[in-house]
Formats: sequence, C-alpha cells, structure tokens
Amino acid sequence: MSEHARALLAEAAGTFWFFTIGAGSIVAIVVAGSPAIGLLAIALAHGLALAVAISSFGAISGGHFNPAVTFGLAVANKHPWGRVPTYWAAQLIGALAAGLVLRYFFDSSLAAASQTHLGTPTLGTGVTVVTAIAVEAVLTVFLVWAVFGTAVSPSAPKIGGFGIGLTVAADILLGGPLTGAAMNPARHFGPAVVAGFFDNWYVYWIGPLIGAALAGLSVRYLFPGTIEPIATAAPRTSDRTERI
Repeated sequence: MSEHARALLAEAAGTFWFFTIGAGSIVAIVVAGSPAIGLLAIALAHGLALAVAISSFGAISGGHFNPAVTFGLAVANKHPWGRVPTYWAAQLIGALAAGLVLRYFFDSSLAAASQTHLGTPTLGTGVTVVTAIAVEAVLTVFLVWAVFGTAVSPSAPKIGGFGIGLTVAADILLGGPLTGAAMNPARHFGPAVVAGFFDNWYVYWIGPLIGAALAGLSVRYLFPGTIEPIATAAPRTSDRTERI
C-alpha cells in the first residue's frame, strides 16, 4: 500500500472514530434522558475523541478529519492542493460509515435517533441562516488557528491532538445551542445522509470553509514565519501536513 493510500485510510478511520463518538453522544444523551449534562457531555465526547484520534493517526495522515481543516492548510500552503479532493473523499466516507454504524447501534431506540437525526447538527430556535454561517465561520477560525498553533508550527508544544480537541470542546460549549458547532462539513454530512435530514445543509459547508480560508490566510500573511511552506519544510512526524 502506498503512503498516500495509508494516509487516506487513516483519514477515513479517524473521521469515523471522531464522529461515531461525537454524534453518538448526542443520541445517547436522549436515550439516557439526561438533558442536564447534555451540552458539557457532548462537548467532552467530541473533544476527547478528536484529541485521541489525532494523536493516533496524525503521524500517518496529519489527522485532519475535517474538509475545512484540509482546505485551510492548503490555503496556508501546508497541504498540496492536488490532494485536497482525495482527503475530502476519505473524510466523507469515514463520516458516512459513522452515520451507518450509529443507525445500527440505535436501531432499538428509533425515537431518540429520529429526534436527534442521528446527531446531525441543526440551527437553534431563532438562529438565522446568515447568523449560523457567521457562527460556524468564527468557530472554525478558532479551530484552524489551534491546528496551526499546536500542531503545524515548528515550535508547537508537544501535546498531540489535545489542544485541538480542547478547542472543539470549547467551541461546542458556545456554539452548540446556536448551530450544533460542527465546524466541519463532514460532521454534518455523515449523519445527515443516513438520517435523510438536510435542513440548512449549506450552512455547514459555507461557514466552515469561509472560516478555514480566513484562518489559513491570516497565518500565511499576518503571521509569517510561524509555519514553513511545503517546498522548504523539513519532515516532522508531529506536523499536521501530509508530506507524501
């Protein structure tokens, strides 16, 4: 198996892991009837799952697990544009697999699965599409900044994926009631396709991609020297950029 094929397999596996735990926690809370701990539990489930998945697969693929992160890295010249489509495909496949597994897991709790649309992010009451896109964009800026600052930068602290996971958890504590705080087109795609629920689907593509582009441009042009471009950077196993 080629190194690129291994990287794509790692992206699919990590995305599957992240979303099965993250989206699954939403359904599980409804099944358990524990709304009082809901938002915090959901934030921790997403953050911890992502942190460990990145730490596990980051050395193989960079541990993006998010089309917006891949896009932001490419904008910042830290990921080859030619490999963006294949990374996106792997991430969407992993997301779809997570949705299918959750549908199987919660087959005996169809009411909860239907109520949550298998954990598909949705807009909060009274939140407009424009506001939702802005929320997703800003939260994604924070996420991609965390990716650069804790993993991509040559001087990044050696904390694996935990800085990124903590950022996702914190973002969910703010944005969860507003948009579900997906920050990730694939996070919406997987459960939405299996649940057949596509309300405001474009919010979860437009917002995160805008945020990722802004973060990538800010790192590339406002903070020069904090990252090394693809052509000159020396390989580092902790670098969240695929070098294959």
